[in-house]
Amino acid sequence: MTASTPEKLHHLIAGQWVAGRGDAVRSVNPALPGIVVAEGAAATLADVDAAVGAAAEAARSWAGTPMHQRGAILLEAATVIERHAEDWGLELAIEEGKTRAEGVGEVRRAAQILRYFGNEGDRVAGQIYSSPRAGEQILVTRKPLGVVAVITPFNFPIAIPAWKIAPALVYGNTVVWKPASTVPLLAIRLAEALSTAGLPAGVLNLLIGDSALGDGLVNHEGVDAVTFTGSTGVGRRIAAAAAARGVPMQAEMGGKNAAVVLDDADLDLALEQVMLGAFRSTGQKCTATSRLVVTEGIADRFLTALAARADALAVGDPTDDATQMGPVITGGARTSIQTGIDTAVTHGATVLAGGTPYRDGPLAEGYFLAPTIVEIAGPADIWTEELFGPVIAVRRATSAEEAFALANDSEFGLSAAVFTQDLTRALQAVDHIDVGVLHINSESAGADPHVPFGGAKKSGLGPKEQGQAAREFFTHTTTVYLRGGQPQS
Repeated sequence: MTASTPEKLHHLIAGQWVAGRGDAVRSVNPALPGIVVAEGAAATLADVDAAVGAAAEAARSWAGTPMHQRGAILLEAATVIERHAEDWGLELAIEEGKTRAEGVGEVRRAAQILRYFGNEGDRVAGQIYSSPRAGEQILVTRKPLGVVAVITPFNFPIAIPAWKIAPALVYGNTVVWKPASTVPLLAIRLAEALSTAGLPAGVLNLLIGDSALGDGLVNHEGVDAVTFTGSTGVGRRIAAAAAARGVPMQAEMGGKNAAVVLDDADLDLALEQVMLGAFRSTGQKCTATSRLVVTEGIADRFLTALAARADALAVGDPTDDATQMGPVITGGARTSIQTGIDTAVTHGATVLAGGTPYRDGPLAEGYFLAPTIVEIAGPADIWTEELFGPVIAVRRATSAEEAFALANDSEFGLSAAVFTQDLTRALQAVDHIDVGVLHINSESAGADPHVPFGGAKKSGLGPKEQGQAAREFFTHTTTVYLRGGQPQS
């Protein structure tokens, strides 16, 4: 891929890479929007039929393949991904906008996820219960769901797909995948890795297109389950469609994640971690720190230091190793986020860092926003609505109890971070902050493949993702009452 030769987009259907027949799809470099990264034609609803049909046809054979063999393909795909980590990480930075180091790290994380699930055959596969009847045992076994629709967002274009597709495949399901159309190139790279590793035709199908394509997939009668990551509004709509058809739905949706810094916190650690949580990946993480609660005893000192660090953050071309924060994904996202900042200021918010658009030069030409911190005194849209960008809304608290209440002041409950050196306060946070993921003395973002991931309240629907929790969604149980006859003489 070069600036003058965009990658040609193709779709994977029944083991064949095919050109689309729909509307034009174009992926641009958000740091240099005049550069087209990849382009082609979208898939059509006829392609949805073909892909679902291919997945259904492959389902029986794939489910009958021993789990160790399914896992071996994931392990080989992980090797392919690791071999290309530097090149694909650079492509990720160019296409999505996170820094090159983050892009390479994400590609390697995808390989790590595939390795975790590739070894699933070595773990417990079911359960045995005692029976109240003589000569009988009760076994609980697990079976795949069938054809799974996978719909993924732009912000982690290879890691999030990996943590959905890997468990879906290792548990014996087949997949039809629609990634975000803004990041098609990394989707193709993951599908290439799995194909190169020997995944049979039809087991994974990749369709690139807009939301109408996703609607066609979710509503297709041949789809047996849907897993989705994205906005709350879209997730609820997909959940309604899945419920209407009576198929399982898993959704990881919005977050408005708080970091709480108490008076006794290690302030240097808290400063570092809040910066990482808020501004790494340009704040475009569902687990990003977008709210900050500081107690009065350290508020002035902490916020002054935080604002200085935000102002000093190196914003620019994500392929430059000196860059610490790149652009947001689209011009529309930039406009929407800036509007949220401007609205908060209009309603009395105090800007501590950033807040104003770049007016000239490369940062004005690309989809860049300044790292922004605003302080508010009470309820405000910027405190409740997810902007999905490099923006922190700050409120002060007079006590730990008030700080924890402010952290809970959201319809979302994905993640939170608490900074304290008091064990009692940490345990209180565990009891009182209602989120799916809680960090004590580390940033609000971050997830490991061997533990459950997902949100509380309106941040998630259905079983959690990753680790052994993934099995709860991608399989169903069969309770087997196993009894023999009379022994033969």
